[in-house]
Amino acid sequence: MKILLATFWIVPHVGGVWKYMEQLKGKLESMGHSVDLMGYGEGQSFVHVVNEHREFRRNNLDPTMRAQLNVLTRPSLSQDPVVKFYEHTQRFYELGIQHLGLGQYDVIHTQDVFSTACMNRVKPEGTTLVASIHGCAAHELKHHVTHVNKTPTSHLACQYFDETENEGATAAVTTIVANEWLKNIFTNEFHVPEAQIKILHYGYETDLFLKRMSDNSEIERPIDKKVIIYAGRLAELKGVHHLITALGQLKKIRNDWVCWIVGDGDKAAQLINQSKSSGLDQDIIFFGSRDDIPYLLSISDIFVLPSLLENQPLAVIEAQIAGKAVVVSDAGGLPEIVEHGNTGVITPAGDPSSLCMHINYLLTHENYMKNLGIRAQKWGLEHWSLDKAVNRIVEVYQCAIKEHKIRFSK
Repeated sequence: MKILLATFWIVPHVGGVWKYMEQLKGKLESMGHSVDLMGYGEGQSFVHVVNEHREFRRNNLDPTMRAQLNVLTRPSLSQDPVVKFYEHTQRFYELGIQHLGLGQYDVIHTQDVFSTACMNRVKPEGTTLVASIHGCAAHELKHHVTHVNKTPTSHLACQYFDETENEGATAAVTTIVANEWLKNIFTNEFHVPEAQIKILHYGYETDLFLKRMSDNSEIERPIDKKVIIYAGRLAELKGVHHLITALGQLKKIRNDWVCWIVGDGDKAAQLINQSKSSGLDQDIIFFGSRDDIPYLLSISDIFVLPSLLENQPLAVIEAQIAGKAVVVSDAGGLPEIVEHGNTGVITPAGDPSSLCMHINYLLTHENYMKNLGIRAQKWGLEHWSLDKAVNRIVEVYQCAIKEHKIRFSK
C-alpha cells in the first residue's frame, strides 16, 4: 500500500504524535509498504511532505489562492480571533495538501481532527481516509480560550471547536482511539457512531528504547539523592505547577531528592519563577528539550505525570519500558494504562497534597518503589509491542479500504 501519515501540527517536533508517526512509518516500510509523512512546517509558514523535502509555502500563493483563504466554513463564528486563525490555517493546509498531491495514496491516515476534516474536504473520492485521534482537541482548546486566553467571544470559539471535533471525528471510514475514555467522549459528546470507532493502543520500539538507555550523556545522577523526573510539554494542562507545589510541601518533610523537569512550552518561564519563589531553585532542575530521555529515565527513580487532561501519553509508556515507578493523575485515559499499587500509583488530578504524599511514600519505601518499576516494565514490554500494534493498524487499513469501496460504488 501507498500510505500518507498526516497531521495538522508542526513536524518534526519532540511530541508523542511525531514519534508515533515515525515509528509507524518505519514498521510499515519494513512490511513492504510505502509511507510519506505530511504536516505543517516551522511557524506554519508551509505545508510539507517531510521525508521527500517537498513543500508548499505561503509566499507561493497566487491571488486566486489568497482569495480562497477567506472562504471560511463557519463565517458566523469567525468574529472570534481564535476561530479566524484556525479557519485560515485550515484553508492554507488544504491548499498545501492539494498542491502537494493526494492522488497516489491508497490510505490517508490522519493524526488529529483538524487534518482529518481538511483531508476529507479535498481528498480524491477513491482514497480511503483513516483517522487516529490522540486526544480531545475540543476539550483542551476550550479550556485555553475560557481559562488561559479568554475573550468576549470565547463562546464562539467553544462552539467552533465542538463542531470541528465532531466533523473530524466522524469524517474517516474508521476512527482509531487509544482507550475507552476517548471512545466514550466521542460517542456520548460528539455523536460519533460506535461502529466507526476502533480501540487500538499504541505500540513502541521497545528494543531501541532499551538500547538508548545506555547512551552517553553529560548528565550525572546525584550521589546522595533520589531523582524524580517529569518529561513532557510545559503547558498548563500537564499540571507541572501542581508538581512544583507538591515538591514545596515535600521539602518540608525531607530533602533527599532532586527533581528533573525535561521539556519546553509556553509555561516554562512561569514554572521556573514558581520554582524560585517556592525556594526550590536548588531542588528542581529545568533541562529544556532534550533527546536523551531514555538515558535520563535510566538514572531516575520516580516518574511523575500530574496531568489535568490526558489521553495515552508517550512519556508514561517510556517510563514503564524503563522500569520506573510511575506516579500519574487520574485524568483521562491514564487509569487504563497504570494499575494503582501494581504498576504505578494514581493520584487525584489537581491535588498537590495527595501527590506529595504518594511521592513521599515511594521515597520512604524503596523496595515498594522498585517493585512498582519492575512490574511496570514487565507489563509495558508486552503491552506496547510495536509489531502487534502495527499489524492491527494494517488490518484496519484493509477493512477501511473495503468499506470505502462499497460506499464509493453506491
